[in-house]
Amino acid sequence: MTLTRDKRLIRDKLLIGGGWVAPASDGVIEVINPATEEVLGTVPEGTAADVDAAVAAARAAFDGWAGTPMAERGAALDRLHTALSARAADIAETVGLELGTPLKIAQMVQAGLPLSVLRGYADLAAQPVTEQTIGNSLVVREPVGVVGAITPWNYPLHQVVAKVAAALAAGCTVVLKPSELTPLTAYLLADAAVEAGLPDGVFNLVTGTGPVVGSAIAGHPDVDMVSFTGSTATGRAISHAAADRIAKVALELGGKSANVILEGADVTRAVKTGVANAFLNSGQTCTAWTRMLVHRSLYDDAVALAGQVAAAFTVGDPFDPATRLGPLVSAAQRERVRGFVERAEAKLIAGGLDAPVPEKGFFVAPTVFADVDPDSELAQEEIFGPVLSIIPFDDDDHAVRIANNSKYGLAGGVWGEPERAIAVARRLRTGAVDVNGGAFNPRAPFGGYKQSGVGRELGAFGLEEFQQVKAIQR
Repeated sequence: MTLTRDKRLIRDKLLIGGGWVAPASDGVIEVINPATEEVLGTVPEGTAADVDAAVAAARAAFDGWAGTPMAERGAALDRLHTALSARAADIAETVGLELGTPLKIAQMVQAGLPLSVLRGYADLAAQPVTEQTIGNSLVVREPVGVVGAITPWNYPLHQVVAKVAAALAAGCTVVLKPSELTPLTAYLLADAAVEAGLPDGVFNLVTGTGPVVGSAIAGHPDVDMVSFTGSTATGRAISHAAADRIAKVALELGGKSANVILEGADVTRAVKTGVANAFLNSGQTCTAWTRMLVHRSLYDDAVALAGQVAAAFTVGDPFDPATRLGPLVSAAQRERVRGFVERAEAKLIAGGLDAPVPEKGFFVAPTVFADVDPDSELAQEEIFGPVLSIIPFDDDDHAVRIANNSKYGLAGGVWGEPERAIAVARRLRTGAVDVNGGAFNPRAPFGGYKQSGVGRELGAFGLEEFQQVKAIQR
């Protein structure tokens, strides 16, 4: 499917101060379709001058938006939800085109999840801000100010909405920089914001590269908070830039999550669910369970089944209903993932570099390794592709040690007798754990320990990240 002449895919303006304005320079960024390697569309290559204009607009709009009654803020977000919901089909198709997510998954996850999150924040925005009396102090929450949101390419609307909707609900104004690899989906949100009649300057969109636009946002003296999702290395750089002016930072970074299958678990369900989790979005998911830890009594069966499940994944065109695994986002990402596979010192069970994939496009076959050394690169580094490592363990204590042997701590899974599984889940140093396939909850706090980040997103916890706390003594 090619829609290169579709107006959704050729964008030449930025949303600043409530209007579509020409960028400060005439540079453009080409958006590549990862399934065809063809140019899909273009967006402006924004500059620091564009960031200055957007931040000035957000600052000018802040007092009015922060002072807007909660019911009105909630109504505005409700209108935004209505306008964005009307674009659900366009969202799924655009994500399929610029990221390569299979259409069925794009409809459910890339479009459906952020709409659910936005619905939740529209409801939260309409509720009175919590106040608390402690002795002679009235403790109140206020919006933090102008927020710079810098988002990744792997979930190009969900990661945006998780920040933008929470910040707007809290009474903040926002300058958004989406990933230059998948910027087109963010324009659909901007279109919806204009249609919903959000006050001028409350939401601003500046496209561009990380080194230029991202750096300008992170170091801008009039940005009160930076919320970033992406790599740990970039998160570290953003923290340094914001630290120079003591600005608040929220970071959602990498992961190397463990899926722990205890003795006595339903190994068939655990393995099938685990492989699907690891390969969701072609493995380009920060919460992916890329380490499968299996009790030795179940290990051989788990390895064999994981290989069979992986081999059954159909790789190909995201718009083919039979496709379950699309391409990686870029040629650079494909080569990075292939490098990990090539260097792996483990037993190849499925996939690998010689497995057949479409000749055109940035594809890597779904790959499974067994007998993986827990200290190896394969088990320690975030690969961000369809590569699963299987590791045996002897007992619960051993499983916990392996699972926690990581610089990351974002997510994980545990399978087994419920009470025992929950006991193991409590011992994992990670921000979220699914027990026996527990469903993702968009109202629960999302974030990580260690180098997986700082702060939380989603639900009331995500809202609180964009608030300051004040004590009024009386």
